[in-house]
Amino acid sequence: MSDTGASEPSEARGATQDAAPTAGPSVRQLLVMSVPAIAIGVGSAVTLWVLNSVAGLLETYLWQTLPAVFGADESTPWWIFTMLTLIGAAVGLVVWLVPGHGGPDSATTELSGPFPGLKALPSIALVVVLGLAGGVSLGPENPIIAINAALSMALLAKAAKVPQQLIAALAIAGTIGALFGTPVAAALVFTGMVGAMKSGGSLWDRLFLPLAAAGAGAATMDLLGGEAIAFHLEPMGALQPIYLLTGLVIAAAAALLGIVGAWVFPYVHRAFHALRNPLIITTLGGAVLGLLGVLGGPITLFKGLEQTGELLKNPDDYTPGQLAAFAGIKMVAMLIAASAGFRGGRIFPVVFVGAALGLFGSAVIPDLPISLGVACAIMGVTLAATRDGWISIFIGVALVGDVAVIAPLCLIVLPVWLMVTKAPELLIKPRPAGVSVRNPDRPHA
Repeated sequence: MSDTGASEPSEARGATQDAAPTAGPSVRQLLVMSVPAIAIGVGSAVTLWVLNSVAGLLETYLWQTLPAVFGADESTPWWIFTMLTLIGAAVGLVVWLVPGHGGPDSATTELSGPFPGLKALPSIALVVVLGLAGGVSLGPENPIIAINAALSMALLAKAAKVPQQLIAALAIAGTIGALFGTPVAAALVFTGMVGAMKSGGSLWDRLFLPLAAAGAGAATMDLLGGEAIAFHLEPMGALQPIYLLTGLVIAAAAALLGIVGAWVFPYVHRAFHALRNPLIITTLGGAVLGLLGVLGGPITLFKGLEQTGELLKNPDDYTPGQLAAFAGIKMVAMLIAASAGFRGGRIFPVVFVGAALGLFGSAVIPDLPISLGVACAIMGVTLAATRDGWISIFIGVALVGDVAVIAPLCLIVLPVWLMVTKAPELLIKPRPAGVSVRNPDRPHA
């Protein structure tokens, strides 16, 4: 009888060896690397807190102190229009004339990059503070991650001899942890990212350092008194079969709105950028945002987290028509802001849209629990915007503060994923070249 092992072709033996799992990092390596991971997480949270604090002070001045001088307040229509138009002009001047030009267009980049050089960071910080304080419907996530990643890579790449790809990943994790106030969000995001990385060890070996950075970022932000994303609605109670159907209707409708927004996005972006001059682009964008702000009122302004809290604390104060209008106006405002050269992320405005749609659904569908309606709508529109099921489920659950909605969400997300997986992305392509966490060998935003 012949020896099958001896007769095995060399190519097959090579393939078998290549398929064998590589060893993961040692305990010592994880312990040593946890020091820069925690440092990056703390630094990321501090940067976010500083920029949020500066933006908060400027917001108070622009929307409370200054309008009072002219006999107006934050809800006065002419003040809303004037302020957003002036903020658009200010952002346009920075993008046009200040070195760094406000960094890359946020409409063309994902959280994983590309990341700018150090010279661009002051201009990025300036435009993100102006946008947050001025009422622009974008969140801080893209610019803040860009700042933290660039700073971390510049400070630690040589001193700690840590690969830039890992440093950027830790900065992303630390910032996400600080933004959402919990490392769980970062861990869920990175389960998808590390699955595509060619590295050995178990999943938790690969999540260890990002989780350390995210935990440090979340804890630091909590100690500094950062914003929380958790609210508390009336619990769902015992799951009823009909909830799966009504929840799916809400989630699908929210996802459909997100898909429509993603389909329109490139056309709106192209129309604004056909004007070429950044000052004209953002000033016009600010004026359109001002008109939308007059139409929707102050609750449709800003990044949307505080305004989401206002909706969820007093849902009975709004009619179904108002809630539907809030959702539509916020979606349009986000698309205009992202298309007109303002710098910022799209997650927080999308969450506001989902909250408004969820309250609308629970108001018009009999016996749909409010917590399930809101969670399903947030999950649906966030799924369309991010293409990340884990983070969409997490945000839906975290916002309503009811763990009972996890089971129906895990079922409802499946058909909704089939809706969005081949739909247009909420991202402008082609994307600029730069460092990408997911694949450093080729450009990916």
